[in-house]
Amino acid sequence: MNLELNKDQMLAMSEAALKKVVEHIASLPNQPRSDLTGSAEYVRSLREPLPENATPFDELLDIVMQRVIPKSINSAHPAYMGYIPGGGLYSSAVAEFIAAATNRYAGAWFAAPAAARLESNVIEWFAQMMGYPATTRGIFTSGGSLANFSAVVTARRHLLGDDISRGTMYMSTQTHHCLIKSGILAGLPEKNIRLIDVDENYRVQPDAVEKAVRDDLAKGFKPFLITGNAGTTNTGAVDPLPELAEICKRHHLWFHVDGAYGAFFRLCEEGKRRLIGMEQSDSLVLDPHKGLFMPYGVGCLLVKKGELLRKAHMVSADYLQDHTTPEGEVNAAEHSPELSRPFRGLQVWLPLRLYGVKAFAENLAEKLRLTKYLYEKFLSEPNFECLSVPELSVITFRYRPARGDINDFNKKLLAQIVESGRLFLSSTIMRGQFVIRVCILSFRTHQQEVDEAFAVIKEMAVELEMNQR
Repeated sequence: MNLELNKDQMLAMSEAALKKVVEHIASLPNQPRSDLTGSAEYVRSLREPLPENATPFDELLDIVMQRVIPKSINSAHPAYMGYIPGGGLYSSAVAEFIAAATNRYAGAWFAAPAAARLESNVIEWFAQMMGYPATTRGIFTSGGSLANFSAVVTARRHLLGDDISRGTMYMSTQTHHCLIKSGILAGLPEKNIRLIDVDENYRVQPDAVEKAVRDDLAKGFKPFLITGNAGTTNTGAVDPLPELAEICKRHHLWFHVDGAYGAFFRLCEEGKRRLIGMEQSDSLVLDPHKGLFMPYGVGCLLVKKGELLRKAHMVSADYLQDHTTPEGEVNAAEHSPELSRPFRGLQVWLPLRLYGVKAFAENLAEKLRLTKYLYEKFLSEPNFECLSVPELSVITFRYRPARGDINDFNKKLLAQIVESGRLFLSSTIMRGQFVIRVCILSFRTHQQEVDEAFAVIKEMAVELEMNQR
């Protein structure tokens, strides 16, 4: 069978897929916010034998759009406010299609120098956005987890070399679990990863970090890295970054900031005030598929002294001798764990050029305003309480019923909200208490959606309390 399609076949396939996708996006407001009912049984119906023969494209497209996509959390919906929303800009999806269809090899500069330059443009823009110097280098990854991993590896190679058994790293108990995993994958003993207590608003306590570092030095360990959070996943807390930077300077440690969720808020004035000190870090993780509303699958690491990123990842081979890179340009393979990789940067470059940075800054400022608005609505209601003060766009709340167990009540409340299909929220545990989370970070979420979300929450809480009497 000839796997190459002719022009008419390609156009027909593309038009059919495009029509379905556009119809799907246009109908988002009328779609369920999630559909996970009976998932285990449903997915068993999708098991299929190895396909020996061809299947018409229209039939396969229907399977994907009618049977696969709907059975999920609808994270592109305007009323999706659980976990960390991504949004999924259509222009970024178009860029990803172009990158995949043209299939340029972006792992090495010499193979696609113009593509490499566009990616370098974006890295340089990110450095400028974050207050990083011209010496900065960076990489695009599949997300924050691998970006954090490369940051830990870079710090470890620079400060510990091959003597890693006594290396220790420090982070708050609220830090994303991928940093723990990164330390383990980077070769550190798990017992050498220090989780530091947080204050009443879930920010790491600098004095406790300082004490942990001094104690480890006295015991013969080799502290090398402190992680600060520019917005935790749990509560959106921003660690005291200037104080952490000072500790790192005092002890000659690497200061890493995980800004996967929150760093892009620096684009707006209010966010910049809340993220003071982030620019003092040695490395910084960003997730364009969060704060820039891109589709899932594009993260980023910036390293202030870019040559250290290269030294940590650079390994050569005879078959790579053709990989020439002019001065001033960047060969991604020398700065990253990956050799084979897609042209990821295009899906960031195109929307930034299409809309301009100002549009993203305005959207992010709106999310902070909406968060403050919703937080104040919760505070105005006597039966609701918030368990932390939002620093970015996460609100943690619960409803206090007149009688009964408060944790059980809120578990039932969240389940009913999600099952209703009218709103999607998520939960977490804060000091042993079950708490419901709201995270506002979709470009599709505006005042109307926030008002509707509060109405749904209040209505269902009151109804549930009445039914339990």
